Amino acid sequence: MAIIRIYHLYPAHLNLYGDRGNMLALCRRAEWHGIDIEVVPVEPGGRINFSCCDLLFMGGGQDSDQKLVAKDLKNHRTEMRQAVEEGMAVFAVCGSYQLLGYYYTTGRGEKIGGLEIAEFYTEAGPKRLIGNAVINCSLWNPPKTLVGFENHAGKTYLGPNLQPLGEVLVGYGNNGADKKEGAVYKNVIGTYLHGSLLPKNPWLTDNLLEKALSYRNQVFQPAQLDDSIEQQAHSSVIRLASSKRHKRRSSRV
Repeated sequence: MAIIRIYHLYPAHLNLYGDRGNMLALCRRAEWHGIDIEVVPVEPGGRINFSCCDLLFMGGGQDSDQKLVAKDLKNHRTEMRQAVEEGMAVFAVCGSYQLLGYYYTTGRGEKIGGLEIAEFYTEAGPKRLIGNAVINCSLWNPPKTLVGFENHAGKTYLGPNLQPLGEVLVGYGNNGADKKEGAVYKNVIGTYLHGSLLPKNPWLTDNLLEKALSYRNQVFQPAQLDDSIEQQAHSSVIRLASSKRHKRRSSRV
């Protein structure tokens, strides 16, 4: 049986807006696909053996948590970067996504150094970017939509060679201006989408499982699953987000 070892980074500190649901989705869909899962919770100050990790999950956190995590992870930056370059899968949400870049400047002007995993930086804006979001994601051919809920003050700017996770159809995305959301580097996915994201986007969950398996030269053999409930949840967010966008446009007329 195929097996995936998932490291859940700092679960008590990085769990905003239902991000723990992403772990539940990963474990449940792996079970349905006949994949054995071992979840390893990692607490601040604990030893992290990235050579044993197939998929690293990092949820969202507030600025205070982000600062703690950044300080702790810097002790493991070299090993983490090496694992990423070798193909370890990483799924990082909101504050953890920001930590993968060069730096994050808070609303108080404090500059928190990032892990420098990928080519981007984040600076706090004057207002929060909040609401349901829909993006068009080209990880698949043809592209698929991803839906989630964003709530962030940080504005992220990608380097010229870094691929976004998707194009914003509804919502703000990385910075509310360039219509890009998230980032993809090797087997790393960073995103601002909470909600939690994976239960409403089962194709992304399966994509992460496939990346984790391929890292260890294991083949993903998906089962035929009934995703009708997940699809209903996905479609309901699209309807809600589209309705609110229409109301905003009508109010401007």
